[in-house]
Order: sequence, then structure tokens, then C-alpha cells
Amino acid sequence: MKFLKTLYIAVVTLATQTAFAQDAQFTQCIANLGNAASQAGVSRHTFQHYTANLVPDTSLLEKLNYQPEFRTPIWDYLSSLVDDERIIDGQAKLREYQQDFQRMNQQFGIDPATVAAVWGVESNYGKNQGKYSLVEALGTLSCMGRRQEFFRKEFFATLRIIQSGDISADRLVGSWAGAFGHTQFMPTTFERLAIDFDKDGRRDLMDSSVDAIGSTANYLKRNGWQTGQPWGFEVKIPAGMSTAGEGRRQKKSISHWMSKGVTTIDGQALSNLASNTQQAGLLLPAGPTGPAFLVFKNFDVIYSYNAAESYALAIAHLSDRLRGAGPFVTPWPTDDLGLSRAERRQLQELLLSRGYDIGEADGVIGSKSRDAIKAEQARLGMKIDGRAGQKILKALQQ
Repeated sequence: MKFLKTLYIAVVTLATQTAFAQDAQFTQCIANLGNAASQAGVSRHTFQHYTANLVPDTSLLEKLNYQPEFRTPIWDYLSSLVDDERIIDGQAKLREYQQDFQRMNQQFGIDPATVAAVWGVESNYGKNQGKYSLVEALGTLSCMGRRQEFFRKEFFATLRIIQSGDISADRLVGSWAGAFGHTQFMPTTFERLAIDFDKDGRRDLMDSSVDAIGSTANYLKRNGWQTGQPWGFEVKIPAGMSTAGEGRRQKKSISHWMSKGVTTIDGQALSNLASNTQQAGLLLPAGPTGPAFLVFKNFDVIYSYNAAESYALAIAHLSDRLRGAGPFVTPWPTDDLGLSRAERRQLQELLLSRGYDIGEADGVIGSKSRDAIKAEQARLGMKIDGRAGQKILKALQQ
């Protein structure tokens, strides 16, 4: 017993010493950034005022290597991002801000549904803008973990935004990696492309939906948006056609795809939707047995907002749904489709009713929910993977 107590004290002491040393290194690192910040346009007063009592948030380091866009099956990723709730809410926003969207369309040539889709995916129309202080998060990532040079540029930009008076430090909160506001601009992107679309004298993506609408349109236009052109559309590939080497970047003319026997998803000629000379790449997000798409330049522009094809497809698909289009025709190659946010809440309510301590039924499937799902999968003789899919929901509903 005495040995265990001694061991415990030793472990706690070592952890405390390690944390103290880590904090000291962080404080020194931040102090060393003063000259670089000054050269980057941050005044001495601003830098010292906002870094004087800065402490690192080391919980951010584990997030650096996790991106759901690349780890989540495409059918799970899209099921929660393009669900009935987000479509209904987005159509309501299009009506609420109709005049602002029309003015945006006239000035930038971007269709309202695309900007609304970015808004919906990025922050659920402003409801989920993030909770991390940008000064603290970007200060931490400027001195810890990988990509420190990248985060230092964003850290200095954050301080310049505060210094300019556009957004106060206490309102400047967002994602752990520094994106903020209704449409989640990084600080350097904000400086380059945010605009004062509501004409109140400030560029404010935190509290002005109108500024967010105009700034997002400006971003898309500056990145090459082609007015009046589609992002792409779902197609049907003939049996036996080789898709090896095809992708978003390998663009070929519509006449080439027609010569291969590719048609629109309802069997029409591709020339009904695009000119013969237009260049399109064949996108197969789930392989040759899943939905297939021909994607144009505007898909690449959406991709530039967050470099993941699944993300770009979510924006593109949501924009179509906001215009009244239906879901994809070709089914995903899985026997266990993903859940909408409403279905995720239903699943959590069922787990709560069985006595699992998973917190609130908020539709966010965290570690406690996954552990509870694993326990139920084991009880039901299912594959134990902790995944929130249609199979476990239907099993618990029965």
C-alpha cells in the first residue's frame, strides 16, 4: 500500500513538472514571436496585451491529425450534412435574406443556393460557429505541434483583425484550427476577402449574416467561379467502361464522355445539360459501384474552400437540394446507410432509455455514444464497431 502511494505521488509530481516545463517553454515561445509579429503589422501594445496571460490548450494537439472529411464513409458524412433539417433551414434563410442574396448575385454572379449551402455546412446557418478563442487556439498551435509556421501567420492575422476594430477579441471564437464566423473564414482569408456587405463600417463574420453572405460570394468569385455554370451532375456510366485513372482533375470534353456512352442519370444526352466542349472530370466518391458525377470548374472552386472532395460534394449536393432537387439516384454501395441528425438524436434517446450515461441527445456521436453502441452491438450479436448507422437504429427501435 505504501509503495502504491509513493508511486502515485511520483507520477503526479512528474506530470506536474512536465506541465510546468511545457508552460514555461510555451511562454518563452510566445515571447520570441514578438519581433515577427511586429514585422507582420501587429503593434507592440496589441501583441503584449493579448499574449500577456496566454496559456496553451494542449487538447488541440490531438485534433491536428484528425479530419472527418477523410476518415468518415462518404454516406455517413453526407447523411448528417445534407439532411431534411438543413434543407428546410436553408430554404428559410434564402427567404429571410432574399434581398441580400439577390444583391449578392447581381454583384458577384454567384447563385444564392451555393452560398447558402456553404453557410449551412460550415456553421449550420450560424448556430455552430465554434467555441475556441482564436487568440488562445492559434497561439497554442503557433508554438506546439506540427505546421507551426502556418498557424503563426493565422495568429498574427487574428491579432491584426482585433487591432483593426473589425471584431473584438472576446467575440473572435471559432474552430480549434482558427476558422471563424458564419462561413468559417481563416483569419488570413478574412483579411483578404471579407467585405462590409451590410455597410455598417465593419467586416463582421461573427454577428452579421449579411457580411457573411457577401464575403463568401467574394471568396468564390475570386477563386474562379463561372457564373451560370453548374458544379456538375450525377451521371450513368455504361457497364464495362473503364474508370481507371479518372478523377476530378482529369477533365475531358463532354463530347468525349458522350462517346464513351456516359449519359445523365435519367438516360438523356449530356449535351442537354452542358456544351460539347465543356471540360468535366469523372468523380467516383465511393468507387465505380456508387454514384458517379461529372464535375466542372465550379466544383473545384467549392473544393478550394476546404480541400476534401467529400466536403465539396456536400456543398454541391446541398445547393441542389435547396433548389428543390431530390437525393442522388444511384444508391451508395453499403447495406448500412448513415443517419441524419434527427436519427442520431433518436438513437441517443434509445441508448439513454436503456440506461447508458451518454449525456444529452444532441445528435453528436462522441466516445460515450460509441461505447454504448458497441455494448448494444455485442448484446445483439452485431458487428462491434461503435458506428451509428441504420442497422443499430432499426435494431433498437424494434
